[in-house]
Amino acid sequence: MSNNTALFSPITINGVTLKNRIVMSPMCMYSCLEQDGKVTSFHKTHYISRAVGQVGLICLEATAVSTEGRISEEDLGIWNDEHVTGLKELVHGIHEAGSKAAIQLAHAGRKAMVKEDIIAPTAEPHKEGMKVPVAMSEEQIKKTINDFKEGARRAKEAGFDIIELHGAHGYLINEFLSPLINTRQDQYGGNMENRYRFLKEIITSVKEVWDGPLFVRISASDYHEQGNNADTYVSVAQWMKEQGVDLVDCSSGGVIQVKLQQKINVFPGYQVAFADKIRNEAHIATGAVGMITSGLQAEEIIQNNRADLVFIGRELLRDPYWPRTAAKELNATIESPQQYNRAW
Repeated sequence: MSNNTALFSPITINGVTLKNRIVMSPMCMYSCLEQDGKVTSFHKTHYISRAVGQVGLICLEATAVSTEGRISEEDLGIWNDEHVTGLKELVHGIHEAGSKAAIQLAHAGRKAMVKEDIIAPTAEPHKEGMKVPVAMSEEQIKKTINDFKEGARRAKEAGFDIIELHGAHGYLINEFLSPLINTRQDQYGGNMENRYRFLKEIITSVKEVWDGPLFVRISASDYHEQGNNADTYVSVAQWMKEQGVDLVDCSSGGVIQVKLQQKINVFPGYQVAFADKIRNEAHIATGAVGMITSGLQAEEIIQNNRADLVFIGRELLRDPYWPRTAAKELNATIESPQQYNRAW
């Protein structure tokens, strides 16, 4: 057994050192219906158990910066100072188990399924049968930017090590970025630079209260010939780097309903090429996501400099101790929780 692996090598990003390259990908748990966005006992069990399992970075699910920005009324929230206590307890538990903690700040835009009026760049619904959003005024844009800033302030107060902005999967930031959705005629619409303005101003605002590592999750392809693609995001990633973004988390899709997009060829690691291209052409750290299920697969991604981190989703739902499984596959030794030494 050895430790000579890339997957289990540490990495330092803007002063925060992760003990390995494994990230728990943000995944909605829809567990707050009776809690008004507050952390529940389920969240503590769910996230801390993966930290016990030796995941280097635990990234919480999409956490809403406003009530109308929830994907559903069961979402975790950070729109109120009352949310901080539970989040702080959760971060403490993750740290106690030896992992770093991240939170994904999110706004669902026109994909929100809540009682409140919902907002988007334009007044078109995501698909037939969904609520029609209000086209955002500049005043609403400024308020939403401030909601992200306040979310970042609360995240800092709760003790998170890293913040990720959710700019993917057809939610609000992604809606502004995509020409398929954003047909505004003002300074927030039109060319790519204008469509980037909303995210640009969120980053600027967040960095007024946050000086730690900042990640942004993107949809690197809209899967439509008239939409954004990886080439688009090489340029966007360069802009983000200039603003001080530390890592681009490269997912894809979600901005338009499935019947309008090209058929996605899904296979193990099908999105890794996005992380590879953006990392090596924009010269910014990236995270690879999507059907990464084995240690060998993850090791290859890091060894070949295709990404700096691997974001593991469903496989960590199936196996909370996936890092141990991956280490055995790679013939590597990794630290065990002291309480589990006799069996690790």
